[in-house]
Amino acid sequence: MRAINPPRELYEFARVLADAGKSCFLVGGAVRDYLLGREVSDFDVATDARPEEVIKAYKRVIPTGIKHGTVTVLFKGMEIEVTTFRTESSYADGRHPDSVEYASTIGEDLSRRDFTMNAMAFDLGARDLLDPHGGREDLARRLVRAVGDPLERFREDGLRPLRAIRFASQLGFKIEGGTLAAIGPSIVRFRLVSAERVREELQKTLLSPVPSLGLRLLEETGLLAAISPELIGCRGVEQRGMHVFDVLDHLYASVDASPPELVLRLAALLHDIGKPAAKKEKEGEDPTFYRHEEYSARDAEALLKRLRFPNAVTDEVVHLVRLHMFAYDDSWGDPAVRRFLARVGPDSLDRLFALRVADGTGIIGRPVDPRGLDPLRERIAAVLAAKEAFGIADLAVKGGDLSSIGIPPGPKMGMMLKELLETVMDDPALNERGRLLEIAGKLKPKYGL
Repeated sequence: MRAINPPRELYEFARVLADAGKSCFLVGGAVRDYLLGREVSDFDVATDARPEEVIKAYKRVIPTGIKHGTVTVLFKGMEIEVTTFRTESSYADGRHPDSVEYASTIGEDLSRRDFTMNAMAFDLGARDLLDPHGGREDLARRLVRAVGDPLERFREDGLRPLRAIRFASQLGFKIEGGTLAAIGPSIVRFRLVSAERVREELQKTLLSPVPSLGLRLLEETGLLAAISPELIGCRGVEQRGMHVFDVLDHLYASVDASPPELVLRLAALLHDIGKPAAKKEKEGEDPTFYRHEEYSARDAEALLKRLRFPNAVTDEVVHLVRLHMFAYDDSWGDPAVRRFLARVGPDSLDRLFALRVADGTGIIGRPVDPRGLDPLRERIAAVLAAKEAFGIADLAVKGGDLSSIGIPPGPKMGMMLKELLETVMDDPALNERGRLLEIAGKLKPKYGL
């Protein structure tokens, strides 16, 4: 285990409380991460000072969670979350304590925490580690273990089972047997947790070094079925052909092969989620999954909205899922390349190609050569370098130009702009104002103008 070595400013912060006769302990993830040699950027402290005493002791204090005994102190360039020692009562909603009572000792405070690795405290006055629940030993054993009775801990807070899996996935740890066994019976409590909190833990799991470790634990414990029946529906859906996995294992392998970026990891997890719905079988033949990308885009959008992902994330993931089945070959003419670029958009190209590589890896179970996409990359680069039109914004005419020749704003103008774009993608030389206005004039009768 590494040494705990907080910044000098944190000791100075603690000295202010010490001068007021109060204790101050670094707690939670910072202690754990120092011992593991990981980077620490968030600092949480626990103290026997009441919130009003903390507010009095420091100049700049934000009452971020004062009803739960927490304030944030801005001190010498640091944001330090300060919580008064506390014990908690029952959790009627499965997530938040019905009431908070202040405790008199750090030991009482640590006994209410979730896992032993998070139930250690570093005394910023004496510079000693307090570890009443064996957290340091569990770190050395690479083990996630609940403090006390795991079933009781999980029934207190329905998010804790998901946190256990997230920590195991992030750190490459195992979950202690009793703690793991308590997850299934706690799912009723888990279902009370808000979608936003589930989303936060799920995305941390997906951004783990090997996300399939966490995904398989989610499946094994029943949490995945509670989060996404659509994903569980992929288990046992065989694909044959070049595929060496069923659909769910294929998705797991694709996520592992994807770069650690949230949109890409989500797209890799969900790109074939619609295959069960699209599957068609004929006796003696391999199953088919025609238009599965459309089913998958639909199901991915529903799941991401249910989990309250930001619209920008949802839209980009759905966009990638819908387009992931592109099939380039040498027969594509330049207009086809331009249309592909118009459908994908320059900002999504790198992600779509990364998804294709991850998908290929998930099909055969070993890395594929990304250079297979180089011919298409080169042709797209040539289109971009030539500054050819592949979107309406690239046309040499705008709405005002069309209005000047008697084409009013509205749906007909929009349709005409799309037709002009198609014309220009076939022949980029036509992207000149005069020539496009001439073509638009000839198109007017087609639109009843």
